[in-house]
Amino acid sequence: MTGVVLRTHALTRRFGALVATDRVSLVVYRGARHALIGPNGAGKTTLVNLLTGVLAPSEGRIELLGEDVTALAAHQRVRRGLVRTFQINQPFASFTPLQSLALAVSTRLGIAARWWCPLGSDPRVAQRCESLLGRFGLGDVADRRVGELPYGKQRLLEIAMALACEPRVLLLDEPVAGVPGGERSEILDAVAALPDDVSVLLIEHDMDVVFGFARWMTVLVSGGVFAEGAPDEIARDPRVREVYLGGGVHA
Repeated sequence: MTGVVLRTHALTRRFGALVATDRVSLVVYRGARHALIGPNGAGKTTLVNLLTGVLAPSEGRIELLGEDVTALAAHQRVRRGLVRTFQINQPFASFTPLQSLALAVSTRLGIAARWWCPLGSDPRVAQRCESLLGRFGLGDVADRRVGELPYGKQRLLEIAMALACEPRVLLLDEPVAGVPGGERSEILDAVAALPDDVSVLLIEHDMDVVFGFARWMTVLVSGGVFAEGAPDEIARDPRVREVYLGGGVHA
Protein backbone atom coordinates (compact mmCIF):
# COMPACT_ATOMS: atom_id res chain seq x y z
CA MET A 1 0.00 0.00 0.00
CA THR A 2 1.85 3.06 -1.25
CA GLY A 3 0.94 6.59 -2.25
CA VAL A 4 -1.29 9.12 -0.56
CA VAL A 5 -4.75 9.56 -2.09
CA LEU A 6 -6.36 11.82 0.52
CA ARG A 7 -4.69 14.19 2.97
CA THR A 8 -5.89 16.94 5.28
CA HIS A 9 -3.67 19.63 6.74
CA ALA A 10 -4.69 21.10 10.12
CA LEU A 11 -8.33 21.02 9.06
CA THR A 12 -10.47 23.14 11.38
CA ARG A 13 -14.15 24.02 11.51
CA ARG A 14 -15.68 26.42 13.99
CA PHE A 15 -19.34 27.11 14.68
CA GLY A 16 -19.11 30.31 16.66
CA ALA A 17 -17.11 29.48 19.79
CA LEU A 18 -17.48 25.71 19.22
CA VAL A 19 -14.53 24.00 17.55
CA ALA A 20 -16.12 20.96 15.88
CA THR A 21 -13.01 19.95 13.92
CA ASP A 22 -9.73 20.81 15.60
CA ARG A 23 -6.63 20.90 13.37
CA VAL A 24 -7.16 17.41 11.96
CA SER A 25 -4.30 16.12 9.84
CA LEU A 26 -5.35 12.83 8.26
CA VAL A 27 -3.66 10.66 5.63
CA VAL A 28 -5.39 7.95 3.60
CA TYR A 29 -3.17 5.75 1.45
CA ARG A 30 -3.90 4.04 -1.84
CA GLY A 31 -5.78 0.78 -1.22
CA ALA A 32 -6.45 1.72 2.40
CA ARG A 33 -8.99 0.08 4.64
CA HIS A 34 -9.07 2.94 7.13
CA ALA A 35 -11.67 3.40 9.87
CA LEU A 36 -12.65 6.69 11.50
CA ILE A 37 -14.14 6.16 14.94
CA GLY A 38 -14.94 8.16 18.03
CA PRO A 39 -17.64 8.62 20.66
CA ASN A 40 -20.80 10.56 19.95
CA GLY A 41 -19.99 14.22 19.47
CA ALA A 42 -16.38 13.50 18.51
CA GLY A 43 -16.73 15.36 15.21
CA LYS A 44 -16.86 12.47 12.73
CA THR A 45 -19.83 13.78 10.76
CA THR A 46 -18.41 17.30 10.59
CA LEU A 47 -15.08 15.96 9.33
CA VAL A 48 -16.77 13.88 6.63
CA ASN A 49 -18.85 16.90 5.60
CA LEU A 50 -15.64 18.89 5.27
CA LEU A 51 -14.00 16.17 3.18
CA THR A 52 -16.94 15.97 0.80
CA GLY A 53 -17.53 19.70 0.43
CA VAL A 54 -20.81 19.90 2.30
CA LEU A 55 -19.08 22.27 4.73
CA ALA A 56 -16.22 24.69 4.15
CA PRO A 57 -13.34 24.66 6.65
CA SER A 58 -12.50 27.63 8.82
CA GLU A 59 -8.82 26.79 8.37
CA GLY A 60 -6.66 24.13 6.77
CA ARG A 61 -6.80 22.38 3.45
CA ILE A 62 -7.74 19.09 1.76
CA GLU A 63 -5.73 17.34 -0.95
CA LEU A 64 -7.13 14.61 -3.21
CA LEU A 65 -4.58 12.77 -5.32
CA GLY A 66 -2.17 15.65 -4.74
CA GLU A 67 -4.63 18.36 -5.83
CA ASP A 68 -5.89 20.99 -3.43
CA VAL A 69 -9.67 20.51 -3.48
CA THR A 70 -10.49 22.68 -0.45
CA ALA A 71 -12.41 25.23 -2.51
CA LEU A 72 -14.15 22.75 -4.82
CA ALA A 73 -17.88 22.07 -4.64
CA ALA A 74 -19.13 18.64 -3.61
CA HIS A 75 -20.00 17.52 -7.15
CA GLN A 76 -16.54 18.55 -8.36
CA ARG A 77 -14.94 16.34 -5.72
CA VAL A 78 -17.13 13.44 -6.82
CA ARG A 79 -15.95 13.93 -10.40
CA ARG A 80 -12.37 13.75 -9.15
CA GLY A 81 -13.04 10.49 -7.31
CA LEU A 82 -14.06 11.37 -3.74
CA VAL A 83 -17.41 9.67 -3.19
CA ARG A 84 -19.56 9.21 -0.09
CA THR A 85 -22.34 6.69 0.44
CA PHE A 86 -25.66 8.23 1.42
CA GLN A 87 -28.90 6.67 2.49
CA ILE A 88 -31.22 6.58 -0.51
CA ASN A 89 -33.61 9.50 -0.28
CA GLN A 90 -37.31 9.49 -1.01
CA PRO A 91 -37.23 10.29 -4.77
CA PHE A 92 -35.28 7.08 -5.43
CA ALA A 93 -37.88 4.96 -3.62
CA SER A 94 -39.99 4.83 -6.78
CA PHE A 95 -37.01 3.82 -8.95
CA THR A 96 -35.82 0.28 -9.48
CA PRO A 97 -32.22 -0.70 -8.65
CA LEU A 98 -31.55 -0.92 -12.39
CA GLN A 99 -32.88 2.59 -12.99
CA SER A 100 -30.97 3.96 -9.99
CA LEU A 101 -27.70 2.48 -11.18
CA ALA A 102 -28.33 3.54 -14.78
CA LEU A 103 -28.78 7.12 -13.61
CA ALA A 104 -25.60 6.99 -11.51
CA VAL A 105 -23.56 5.46 -14.34
CA SER A 106 -25.00 7.89 -16.91
CA THR A 107 -24.13 10.81 -14.66
CA ARG A 108 -20.58 9.54 -14.31
CA LEU A 109 -20.29 9.25 -18.10
CA GLY A 110 -21.72 12.73 -18.59
CA ILE A 111 -24.75 11.58 -20.56
CA ALA A 112 -27.48 11.83 -17.91
CA ALA A 113 -28.76 15.11 -19.41
CA ARG A 114 -29.69 13.36 -22.68
CA TRP A 115 -33.30 13.08 -21.58
CA TRP A 116 -34.52 12.05 -25.03
CA CYS A 117 -32.62 8.76 -24.79
CA PRO A 118 -34.11 5.88 -22.76
CA LEU A 119 -32.24 5.46 -19.48
CA GLY A 120 -29.68 2.71 -19.90
CA SER A 121 -29.87 2.61 -23.70
CA ASP A 122 -26.15 3.27 -24.02
CA PRO A 123 -24.35 -0.13 -24.06
CA ARG A 124 -21.68 1.21 -21.69
CA VAL A 125 -24.38 1.95 -19.14
CA ALA A 126 -26.09 -1.40 -19.59
CA GLN A 127 -22.83 -3.30 -19.20
CA ARG A 128 -21.76 -1.41 -16.08
CA CYS A 129 -25.20 -1.80 -14.48
CA GLU A 130 -25.20 -5.54 -15.14
CA SER A 131 -21.78 -5.83 -13.52
CA LEU A 132 -22.81 -3.87 -10.41
CA LEU A 133 -26.11 -5.72 -10.01
CA GLY A 134 -24.21 -9.01 -10.08
CA ARG A 135 -21.44 -7.86 -7.73
CA PHE A 136 -23.91 -6.76 -5.07
CA GLY A 137 -26.44 -9.58 -5.42
CA LEU A 138 -29.16 -7.30 -6.76
CA GLY A 139 -29.87 -9.07 -10.02
CA ASP A 140 -32.99 -10.82 -8.74
CA VAL A 141 -34.50 -7.52 -7.53
CA ALA A 142 -33.27 -5.32 -10.38
CA ASP A 143 -36.79 -4.44 -11.52
CA ARG A 144 -38.49 -4.04 -8.13
CA ARG A 145 -39.21 -0.63 -6.65
CA VAL A 146 -36.43 0.39 -4.26
CA GLY A 147 -38.96 1.38 -1.59
CA GLU A 148 -40.24 -2.21 -1.51
CA LEU A 149 -36.83 -3.82 -0.98
CA PRO A 150 -35.56 -5.15 2.36
CA TYR A 151 -33.44 -2.54 4.09
CA GLY A 152 -30.28 -4.58 3.64
CA LYS A 153 -30.79 -4.60 -0.14
CA GLN A 154 -31.28 -0.83 -0.08
CA ARG A 155 -27.96 -0.40 1.71
CA LEU A 156 -26.28 -2.66 -0.86
CA LEU A 157 -27.73 -0.48 -3.60
CA GLU A 158 -26.31 2.63 -1.93
CA ILE A 159 -22.82 1.12 -2.04
CA ALA A 160 -23.33 -0.01 -5.64
CA MET A 161 -24.40 3.52 -6.63
CA ALA A 162 -21.29 4.93 -4.98
CA LEU A 163 -19.10 2.49 -6.94
CA ALA A 164 -20.92 3.52 -10.11
CA CYS A 165 -19.28 6.92 -9.62
CA GLU A 166 -15.88 5.21 -9.97
CA PRO A 167 -14.39 6.47 -6.72
CA ARG A 168 -10.72 6.63 -5.97
CA VAL A 169 -11.63 7.25 -2.33
CA LEU A 170 -14.90 5.89 -0.92
CA LEU A 171 -16.26 7.29 2.33
CA LEU A 172 -18.36 4.40 3.60
CA ASP A 173 -20.83 5.93 6.03
CA GLU A 174 -22.24 3.41 8.56
CA PRO A 175 -23.08 0.67 6.03
CA VAL A 176 -24.86 -1.61 8.53
CA ALA A 177 -26.68 1.05 10.58
CA GLY A 178 -30.28 -0.03 11.09
CA VAL A 179 -29.87 -3.25 9.11
CA PRO A 180 -31.55 -6.31 10.69
CA GLY A 181 -29.17 -8.98 11.92
CA GLY A 182 -30.16 -11.48 9.26
CA GLU A 183 -29.24 -9.09 6.44
CA ARG A 184 -25.92 -7.84 7.80
CA SER A 185 -23.70 -10.64 6.52
CA GLU A 186 -24.47 -9.87 2.87
CA ILE A 187 -23.45 -6.25 3.38
CA LEU A 188 -20.30 -7.17 5.26
CA ASP A 189 -19.33 -9.59 2.50
CA ALA A 190 -19.87 -6.85 -0.10
CA VAL A 191 -17.78 -4.38 1.90
CA ALA A 192 -14.99 -6.93 2.30
CA ALA A 193 -15.00 -7.52 -1.46
CA LEU A 194 -14.69 -3.86 -2.48
CA PRO A 195 -12.06 -3.40 -5.23
CA ASP A 196 -8.49 -3.18 -4.01
CA ASP A 197 -7.87 -0.03 -6.05
CA VAL A 198 -10.58 1.84 -4.14
CA SER A 199 -9.30 3.40 -0.91
CA VAL A 200 -11.96 3.16 1.78
CA LEU A 201 -12.52 5.41 4.79
CA LEU A 202 -15.12 3.68 6.97
CA ILE A 203 -17.20 5.68 9.44
CA GLU A 204 -18.92 3.19 11.73
CA HIS A 205 -20.12 2.81 15.32
CA ASP A 206 -20.22 -1.00 15.31
CA MET A 207 -16.85 -2.07 16.67
CA ASP A 208 -17.18 -5.64 15.38
CA VAL A 209 -17.52 -4.23 11.86
CA VAL A 210 -14.65 -1.80 12.40
CA PHE A 211 -12.18 -4.35 13.76
CA GLY A 212 -13.17 -6.89 11.12
CA PHE A 213 -12.53 -4.44 8.28
CA ALA A 214 -9.89 -1.88 9.14
CA ARG A 215 -6.13 -2.13 8.72
CA TRP A 216 -5.61 1.35 10.15
CA MET A 217 -7.72 3.41 12.51
CA THR A 218 -8.05 7.06 13.48
CA VAL A 219 -9.80 7.93 16.71
CA LEU A 220 -11.44 11.35 17.04
CA VAL A 221 -12.23 12.90 20.40
CA SER A 222 -13.54 16.44 20.87
CA GLY A 223 -12.96 17.23 17.22
CA GLY A 224 -9.26 16.31 17.16
CA VAL A 225 -7.16 13.24 16.39
CA PHE A 226 -6.80 11.40 19.69
CA ALA A 227 -5.01 8.26 18.50
CA GLU A 228 -4.00 6.44 15.33
CA GLY A 229 -2.67 2.99 14.66
CA ALA A 230 -3.31 -0.58 13.59
CA PRO A 231 -6.46 -2.17 15.08
CA ASP A 232 -4.54 -4.22 17.64
CA GLU A 233 -2.69 -1.09 18.82
CA ILE A 234 -5.94 0.84 19.19
CA ALA A 235 -7.55 -2.05 21.04
CA ARG A 236 -4.67 -2.13 23.54
CA ASP A 237 -4.43 1.64 24.02
CA PRO A 238 -5.73 2.29 27.56
CA ARG A 239 -6.63 5.88 26.70
CA VAL A 240 -8.87 4.75 23.85
CA ARG A 241 -10.42 2.01 25.96
CA GLU A 242 -11.30 4.59 28.58
CA VAL A 243 -12.84 7.22 26.33
CA TYR A 244 -14.47 5.01 23.73
CA LEU A 245 -14.18 1.27 23.63
CA GLY A 246 -14.73 0.40 27.26
CA GLY A 247 -12.45 -1.69 29.37
CA GLY A 248 -13.43 -5.15 28.17
CA VAL A 249 -13.86 -4.73 24.42
CA HIS A 250 -11.42 -6.43 22.05
CA ALA A 251 -8.84 -7.00 24.76
